[in-house]
Order: sequence, then C-alpha cells, then structure tokens
Amino acid sequence: MKILSSLFAVAAVALTITSVHAAPAVKSGHVEAGGINYYYEIQGEGAGKPLLLLHGGLGSTDMFQPIMPRLIEGRQVIAVDLQGHGRTELGNRPMSLEAMGDDMAAILKSLGHDKADVLGYSFGGGLAFRLAVQHPEMVDRVALVSAGYAQDGFYPEMIKMQAAVGAGMADMMKETPMYKSYIAVAPKPEDFPRLLDAMGDFMRKPYDYSADVAKLKMPVMLVFADSDMYRPEHVVKFYQLLGGGLRDAGWMRETMSQNRLAIIPNRTHYDIFFAPELAETVMPFLDGQDKVKTWDDLVNAAN
Repeated sequence: MKILSSLFAVAAVALTITSVHAAPAVKSGHVEAGGINYYYEIQGEGAGKPLLLLHGGLGSTDMFQPIMPRLIEGRQVIAVDLQGHGRTELGNRPMSLEAMGDDMAAILKSLGHDKADVLGYSFGGGLAFRLAVQHPEMVDRVALVSAGYAQDGFYPEMIKMQAAVGAGMADMMKETPMYKSYIAVAPKPEDFPRLLDAMGDFMRKPYDYSADVAKLKMPVMLVFADSDMYRPEHVVKFYQLLGGGLRDAGWMRETMSQNRLAIIPNRTHYDIFFAPELAETVMPFLDGQDKVKTWDDLVNAAN
C-alpha cells in the first residue's frame, strides 16, 4: 500500500508542533529486523495490551506526541521510526511495506510481545495493514488512519505529486522544519536525498490490495478526515470490503459489522494525525469498548 503519508506539509506541521509538545520517552533503543537497525520508543506503563504506533512517511514517532498522553492511558505504547525515517537508518533495501510488515512482527517479538493492537497513519497505516495481513496472529485490533487499499483511492492530482518526489527536491527543502528536524536526529543526515528517492520509487509503483482486505479477521477501524487525500468513494468501498455498510445493523445491532468507520470533520490528511478527536475516536475501539446502550436499555432503565 504505497501511501504518501504527508507530502511535505504533514512533516512540516508535525515537526513544528512536536517541538512544543515533546514528551519524554520511558525507554528507547534499537533493534535489528530485516537488516535494518530500527529505533523505537516505549512510553506508558499501563497493564493493557501494548499498542504498536506507526507514523507517516517523511516523519517520525514524534508526529504523535501531541496526542501521546491519551494513547498511553492504561497501556504501553511502542513507537517505531520506520526505515530511513527519524533515528532509523535508511540502508540499501528498497522501501517495501511487505518487508517492513515482517520487520514489525520481528520487532514485537524481540521486545517480548506475541500480540499487540496497532495504530498506523498514512504510510504507517499501509504498514499496519500489511502487518495484519501477513501476521494476523500478532494483531488483536488495528486502526488504519488515512490509509487506503489501492493507488486509485487517491485523487488523481495526488498521484502526480507523489510521482514527482525525488532527490531533486532536497536542496529547496533545506529551510523547512522537516529537513531541519531530520538532520537533527538521523543517523546519517546526508541520506536525506536518498530517502526522497526511495520514497519516490516506492510511491510510483501501482498497487491494489483489495484481495487482501478479506484476510483481516480481527476488528478493524478505518479513520479518515472529511477533507482527506482519499476519494470518498474509496473510503466507502474499503469499509464495504470489510463487511461494513452493506445492510442495516438491526434493531438490536444483530447484523452489525465488528469493524468501524469514522470520518473526522474539519480535518485533512495533513492534520488528522495530531487531532485530539483522533485519539478519542480510536482509543475506545482499541480498548474494546464496543458495548453501547440500546433504546430498549434506556426505556427499561427509566421504568
């Protein structure tokens, strides 16, 4: 799922915000998986199931710091800087969500976890999708934020913008918060042009994972902004492929899908990842809080 997490506006917004809202890591380190030395941070000490947190492209784990206090309530959050991003080396391996899906499974096992919930945004949402497809036994619940299942889900102009990403943009980006933040933490700051090339190559490859959607047997939540880079038709089709939106849920919710769809108003692809509404939307789902009172419950309680 070659998903452009941010273009450049996302990273610029995220990295500007996180300089103000930075939260201390409880634990950090590196773990090797697939030949890549990944950086990770662990925050929170709750007894709940661990949450694997996967950031957007051209960003880092820092993107989520504004909402991290809510994410760590009652559970431990494992945030990973993805290949070539943040404090993780780029290496010489092409960008591949399939390969990184295996890497995330290996990282969880290395950190002593056989199962986790997963929250992924954009590029990280595509990675969360692949992890859940390739290693379903390790994923309890998964929330995919601003992440589609096929390239044609993007608006056509976005596909053209993604195709233009490459090293040639590096010089004109040197005054941006994204570049400055990258060079501040990257193990090899000089790799920035190579990262742009790698991401450009990655995004130019067509993909369609519609056949894999049915493999997601665990509860799935899709979250999009009402002004996202994905076409509304694609969002609805994704939910339908998951079994949602195909029929009325029934008087007692008897035919309701286990999966969820959320559209957050007044948000875009470039600001949904740090929206307080995002945390308040996904955490009850990830915590398994599916039970709601029915009209019958309310009437009986009143009598």
